[in-house]
Amino acid sequence: MRKIAMLLLCISQVVVHAQTLTVEKIMSDQKWIGSSPNNINWSWDSKSVFFQWNPDKKVADSFYVYTLNSKVPVAMAYNEAQLLTAIKNGAYNTQHTQITYSYKGDLYLLNTLNNRTIRITQTEENESNPKFIVNDEWIVYNKNQNLYAWQIATGLTQQLTNFSKSPEITSKATSQINRQEQFLQKQQLATSAILRQRKQKKEMVEAFLQSLKDKDTLRTIPVGDKQVQLLQVSPDGQVITYRLYTAPVNAKNTIVPEYITESGFTKEIAGRTKVGSPQGKYEWYVYNRKKDTVMKISFDSIPGSTDLPDYVKEYPAAATKKPAARAVVVTHTYWNEESSALIADVYSQDNKDRWLLLVNTDDGKLSPVNRQRDEAWIGGPGIGKYEANAGWIDNQTFYFQSEVTGYSHLYTYNTLTQKTIALTKGNYEVQDVVLGKSKQYFYLLTNEAHPGQQNWYRIKTDGSSKEKITGFIGGYEISLSPDEKYIAYRYSYINKPWELYIQENAPNKKPVQVTHKGMSEDFAAYPWRVTKIFTITARDGQPIYARLYEPKAGTKNNAAVIFVHGAGYLQNVHYWWSNYYPREYMFNNLLADKGYTVLDIDYRGSAGYGRNWRTGIYRYMGGKDLDDEVDAAHYLVKELGIDSSRIGMYGGSYGGFMTLMALFTQPDVFKAGAALRPVTDWAHYNHGYTSNILNEPFTDSIAYARSSPINFANGLKNHLLICHGMIDVNVHFQDDVRLTQRLIELGKDNWDIAIYPMEDHGFVEPSSWTDEYKRILKLFDTWIGK
Repeated sequence: MRKIAMLLLCISQVVVHAQTLTVEKIMSDQKWIGSSPNNINWSWDSKSVFFQWNPDKKVADSFYVYTLNSKVPVAMAYNEAQLLTAIKNGAYNTQHTQITYSYKGDLYLLNTLNNRTIRITQTEENESNPKFIVNDEWIVYNKNQNLYAWQIATGLTQQLTNFSKSPEITSKATSQINRQEQFLQKQQLATSAILRQRKQKKEMVEAFLQSLKDKDTLRTIPVGDKQVQLLQVSPDGQVITYRLYTAPVNAKNTIVPEYITESGFTKEIAGRTKVGSPQGKYEWYVYNRKKDTVMKISFDSIPGSTDLPDYVKEYPAAATKKPAARAVVVTHTYWNEESSALIADVYSQDNKDRWLLLVNTDDGKLSPVNRQRDEAWIGGPGIGKYEANAGWIDNQTFYFQSEVTGYSHLYTYNTLTQKTIALTKGNYEVQDVVLGKSKQYFYLLTNEAHPGQQNWYRIKTDGSSKEKITGFIGGYEISLSPDEKYIAYRYSYINKPWELYIQENAPNKKPVQVTHKGMSEDFAAYPWRVTKIFTITARDGQPIYARLYEPKAGTKNNAAVIFVHGAGYLQNVHYWWSNYYPREYMFNNLLADKGYTVLDIDYRGSAGYGRNWRTGIYRYMGGKDLDDEVDAAHYLVKELGIDSSRIGMYGGSYGGFMTLMALFTQPDVFKAGAALRPVTDWAHYNHGYTSNILNEPFTDSIAYARSSPINFANGLKNHLLICHGMIDVNVHFQDDVRLTQRLIELGKDNWDIAIYPMEDHGFVEPSSWTDEYKRILKLFDTWIGK
């Protein structure tokens, strides 16, 4: 009996130890948590799934493969996985009997019927982006910024473009100087018979030599120092489109000093430009190989090209200027299968307009298919300059996504009837779209059940017969098998990390769990909270989605911490595993164990809630988004009995910015805050992100003035901790250096800064994470925890 009692005591001690969280434990090497699979892909034959995984806690992830109906995944060689990845990224022919792909810079052709592979190229040069054209008889590919084609039947290789770095040829009628030269030339010829005779002989010789040339001689297209981009060819091989990019002049880059180096000397890391820096210029051309003509397409006359944004009304001098056509960029091009229609996806460079334009490649005429205008900025799932869900269902029907209703939904446009039809609708987002190979169905990932829940659906391409395929509550990352019979997906829940599942791609089918290592025994020993997800009513009546970490009964200390997620456009209140490494999730559990009530909200600007929420921070970061945090703090006091003098805040990146704005502008609400890697002045952040939200500093100074914490530093009354990596190439350490000087000059003495000389924006060293979060915990324990 005594032995049994001793054994139970030992077990009890082990369990208690395992269930006690410490900063050192949760910030240690993340392998202690377990290993979730990632980068899920199918083999080309739909018989197996390969992915990266680290169940044995090695230095890095390895590749594993799971064959359908087998018992467990097995390790696979790195080169084998790379080959399967290359094939997965390849292109099918129309009948799906062949795949062409690029592997290690060479091209291959795989016959899917007999599993035989032909090597097309074996060169020192890099050949890429192969696809089938001309009734699947040729394979076209990129090499050295030119297009080449390989004929499958004969093995003939043909060069389709010849871009030259020689200066572009321009019309002599384009400048006063050239008109002067033209006049002098005509004058000379008019006054000298010998000159006229010599010119005539020269032209006759040139005409004779030209007549001897092979009719198939390739046109040379001079581009000078411009970059050739977006090089595409029509399915019939007759028309080539391309984009030329001219890099900006005098666009100054930042420098990030790296102080701790192997050499002992300070190293300069090349940084980025700042918002408002000169931008590059884009041009778009159509090269008709049959006619041997090159035509530059003008977008100056497209509907709305000269429209000014509404904010300029606040700047009378700008509002009275005669509007000019805005700079645009073609981001994607889409040919139908019979090469009878080409649609260009065009964005204004100020990102307030997106046009889908039908392009007549004979005369350059542009016909509007769809215009999306957003006074804030174009965005949302499936809509963007870099990734867009769009393409042809058949030779007359084009599909795309739009936020015209306030939520990103799927639409079709018929080029014959010129009618647009909404295939989905409602107060939810279509977050991913896959067109089936038969082009009879779309497969959709949406959050229609709840903003924080995802599911996979099948819907006919006419919008009918929608069926739900997945059934778990949580989040999914789905990969459709090439034969479309199965789906492989990563699934997770609030307190359950990602695992791999296989399921038949049909409703009411039972999934098979493939991996079981997302949570180690050590990690599973702690009862991770299933956080309550609910809504708080904002001051303007809008629901703010929130998650709550509650202390155990009898441990509540009546203090609260609000965690602010980073990135701005990110969703953190949901039913799946954290988008972060789970450090913040674990730290919030630790805080709750110590008696703190922890709240995490999806403030204005967060993802998952449609256009109005997405753009709620336009021209005022630290405005409605901070109002949401203040309303959340008031909820804590009114509904949960939190002491209003004991509310703290912490967050990184955008969350760090929000923490600064909270302490500088709302000192009566937030008594302590930890701002991690924060933006302190938006005029010093990058162009792509910042110009969308605040326009440019010299065109919308009002937006920058009210959105930058450094301008409100005098409002600091309570206790602030700043933490920043010194080699941060995203939000530069310079931001906090400038804020430090500002606080010194203001005579503030209730703040601290911790610097991390060897860390970038996202820390990598457990020692740095541990130091940072011990300081955060000490801040809260000292100023609001007692």
